Amino acid sequence: MGAGDAEAFYRVVHGRRDVRSGFRPDLPVDPDALTRVLAAAHAAPSVGFSQPWDFVVVRDPATRVRVRDLVQAQRSAYADSLPRPRAAAFRALKVEAILDTPVNIVVTCDPTRGGRHTLGRFGQARMGSYSAALAVQNLWLAARAEGLGVGWVSFFSPSGERELAALLELPDHLEVVAYLCVGHVGEFPAEPELATAGWAARRPLSWAVHDDTFGNRGLPGERPMDLLSETLAAIGPVDPAAGDAARDQLDRMTKPRGSLGRLEDVAVTLAGIARCCPPPVPEPAVVAVFAGDHGVHAQGVTPWPQEVTAQMVGNFLAGGAVVNAFANQLGAEVCVVDMGVAATLDPVPGLLPRKVAAGTADMTEGPALTRDQARRAVEAGIETARDLVAAGNRCLVTGDMGIANTTAATALICRITGADPARITGRGTGIDDRTLARKTDVVERALARNPAGPGDPVGLLAAFGGLEHAGLAGFVLGGAALRVPVVLDGVSAGAAALVASAFAPDVTGYCLAGHRSAEPAHSAALAALGFEPLLDMGLRLGEGTGALLAMPIVAAAARTLHDVATFDSAGVTDKNG
Repeated sequence: MGAGDAEAFYRVVHGRRDVRSGFRPDLPVDPDALTRVLAAAHAAPSVGFSQPWDFVVVRDPATRVRVRDLVQAQRSAYADSLPRPRAAAFRALKVEAILDTPVNIVVTCDPTRGGRHTLGRFGQARMGSYSAALAVQNLWLAARAEGLGVGWVSFFSPSGERELAALLELPDHLEVVAYLCVGHVGEFPAEPELATAGWAARRPLSWAVHDDTFGNRGLPGERPMDLLSETLAAIGPVDPAAGDAARDQLDRMTKPRGSLGRLEDVAVTLAGIARCCPPPVPEPAVVAVFAGDHGVHAQGVTPWPQEVTAQMVGNFLAGGAVVNAFANQLGAEVCVVDMGVAATLDPVPGLLPRKVAAGTADMTEGPALTRDQARRAVEAGIETARDLVAAGNRCLVTGDMGIANTTAATALICRITGADPARITGRGTGIDDRTLARKTDVVERALARNPAGPGDPVGLLAAFGGLEHAGLAGFVLGGAALRVPVVLDGVSAGAAALVASAFAPDVTGYCLAGHRSAEPAHSAALAALGFEPLLDMGLRLGEGTGALLAMPIVAAAARTLHDVATFDSAGVTDKNG
């Protein structure tokens, strides 16, 4: 293979697109070209050279109509499962071209092909399906080289896949790996259609390459990448010019100047974060509930048993908690980030397993975490923010869960702000006077034992924990680095934001305080951060509930800049002339 061949290959690879629109149904696919494409697919590597694939070429219009009808039913079912903003975005997408293309190709896998002794399949039954996926990729690249577009119809449920198999009269032992739509395209899009539609974004290569061990990032021939340092370097001030443009637009709207009060400040903040006016509407939004257990629980700071942390995580994932009810009302996604729950959690949809340790140590007896654990927890929070933003979310909402976590949060806030534990230690889950006195004494003893301060934020997190606070601090940093607004919840989020600001002072410009918790330590944190909360309703639940209640205000601020007419555009006389 010469240099020209290599250049052509890379051009084809990077020009490959999952095409859903812009097909030319009037142009047939040349049989010779189609044969070359299928030959390329058939040349794919396979486990034990078993070649477990078959290709069903579907041309019959009546068959394709029946497949299209099945897909539309599957599409509707999938849309009904999504949060409201996601569902609206999905319904606006064109996701299949079954009737827009002259040829559909079904790639199947026979997991039994080659018999019981197929080399490489011992203990790995899925290797046949993986091999068939390689055939799909070869087909896709060959089609692009032939000037043909390919679209993958990929959201069949298990029952829908069975219906498709029956419709195509496939033998029961075959698996459907891909249903592909193939045809000529008027013009290939410059970027993936899901990216241009805002559904998702491409992750940079530097996020995905690890050197020797997972987490040691670095591109070949370059210096290892430090995730925390790279994130901090990306955080700068919000854009004052965009904020000024938002303020100017608000002043020219068909309303008295300043009449929307603090809502106008929120709109200016959102414009500064996004570096544009109007800023994106903060939808879809996702609340990430960071969960962890605490060694200081052994000091009797709460009457709730430690296993409630894991039980509540299960409740979140089952959809039965207050945060789920509020998120459902708003159309926000809820995910749970296991940073340090003492129990082992079963993998279920919505759970992000990022466990650094099975809880912290008792901060009254020494550091709650090692420095390495604290740093890894921060980086897990950064990665969570990156992944959720790459998935298309435009607003990050903080949540937390951890029995005894207000004790750790209070210690963090006292050390950063200098506040007296006797003044700001609160009742958390509703403790009595005797337990409150014990909790205050625990915070005082932890502060006396651990000298770490805000000049060393990693050391600060190591001293007092918890793992969810470290994860939340990274979450805030990650959102700021990506210029996405972060709506903060209560006292744990306040503690995490203070730590994040110790890492990068500019981070505060990317945060909005959703509410004021009834925990007195939260007021101390808000004052130190210079935040005025959007709501003050006496909440002290956590989970992200107060921040979610504030989300309609944040969304309305952005909508104002998008939808409200100015005096000039509406033809209304401005008294200010």
